[in-house]
Amino acid sequence: MNERNSAGWDHQHSSHSASPTPPIRRVAMISVHTCPLANLGGKDAGGMNVYVRQLSRALASCNIAVDVFTRQRFAGGPRIVGDGSGVRVIHLDAGPTGPLSKEEIYEHLPEFIKHIEEFRRTEGIYYDRLHGHYWLSGLVTAELRRLWQVPSLVMFHTLARVKNAHLPPEVPPESELRANGEQCAIDGNDIVVVANRRERDDLLAHYRVPLGKVVIVPLGVDIELFAPRDRALARQRINLDSEHLIFSVGRIEPLKGFDTLVRATALLLARRHALRQSLQLWIGGGKIDHDDPASGTEMSHLHQIIESLGLANNVRLLGAIPQEQLPDFYAAADCVVVPSHYESFGLVAVEAMATGTPVIASDVGGLGLSVKDGVTGFLVPTGDESALANRIARVLDDSALRQRLGAAAFAEGAHYSWSRVAERIEAVYEKFGSLSRSGSLVSVATPTYATACGCST
Repeated sequence: MNERNSAGWDHQHSSHSASPTPPIRRVAMISVHTCPLANLGGKDAGGMNVYVRQLSRALASCNIAVDVFTRQRFAGGPRIVGDGSGVRVIHLDAGPTGPLSKEEIYEHLPEFIKHIEEFRRTEGIYYDRLHGHYWLSGLVTAELRRLWQVPSLVMFHTLARVKNAHLPPEVPPESELRANGEQCAIDGNDIVVVANRRERDDLLAHYRVPLGKVVIVPLGVDIELFAPRDRALARQRINLDSEHLIFSVGRIEPLKGFDTLVRATALLLARRHALRQSLQLWIGGGKIDHDDPASGTEMSHLHQIIESLGLANNVRLLGAIPQEQLPDFYAAADCVVVPSHYESFGLVAVEAMATGTPVIASDVGGLGLSVKDGVTGFLVPTGDESALANRIARVLDDSALRQRLGAAAFAEGAHYSWSRVAERIEAVYEKFGSLSRSGSLVSVATPTYATACGCST
């Protein structure tokens, strides 16, 4: 299997100028609403945090200095955090400290941009490229692009209109402010980076964007951390004393579909009474943020489902798990389940595959490309608890199948190294070095972006 087919790498680019450009020495990475140093599993801390942190470090290993600009959330917190790798995380004021909704952060983007420019001037440095993550950061990079005349990229990670199309009916949709902000960020940046062709197709279907402006670069995993390890030792380290383990992890929110997984487990146990003594379902993620009263809502909902189905002895909600401990949970499991209603890429699936564990996932978004049905695991219709229970049962019942799927999963997961991602991103930086157009998206002088973007709160 060649690299393009296995990992989704797309070598087709737009017709931007291919003239030689100066070497890339310094990049401004923008992640306004969430810090890449945040503990995973909490509010607004997930795969995007991993992506920003790991990509920045991998770029630094290519001799590119990276400054990651993020909002200062905690009063008295450090302003600049460096790890000696060439990456600095710079915390800047944007509104009051403490948790703010994304709509509230939006109102303070002009302040954030002002502080970035002040930092740049004080340091006396020049950035060769701008790289924004999520729609708020895409608006920032668009304005800085205009101010600095520096090429800019944006990666959304998830898209409001696509997410809304997959949300369960009882879940409130993403705001029009976000959807319009995404369109503004598309208009105001040079390149939109997506993780796979499905995300590209979703982007083209729901937003106004020229095909040549979209570049596919898959996400990566730390293949040194997420690698096969001794299953028995992994089970000892996580204190598992059950014969079978189903594992899942992610932010505890309705979009992740953990309720479907819990109900699928109930179906499985109803069909196989003997499994009640030998099967555990563990779900990681969801550290409750006590500054945010809404952060525990879905966690409470899952606890209620578990109690109502009589699963208290078989299902555990673990809370946030440090990333360095995740490989033990993956390796200890018979299978890792990703039951999401939507995932643009599905980082958990690829991490689990890299450890050699079969994955059962919803056939949505990037999951349908990362997981090869019947080869590295199984794909099931989203929200179908019966189909999910059936596939889990197949993996539990057939150790030879489990080993075969796990070996293929490891071979597939090995394609997603961060060094490969960094090389690809660096090539994008270089190829799109010439600004393709002039003009600005918004003005820092305006109190909000509502007028320029056609957005409103």
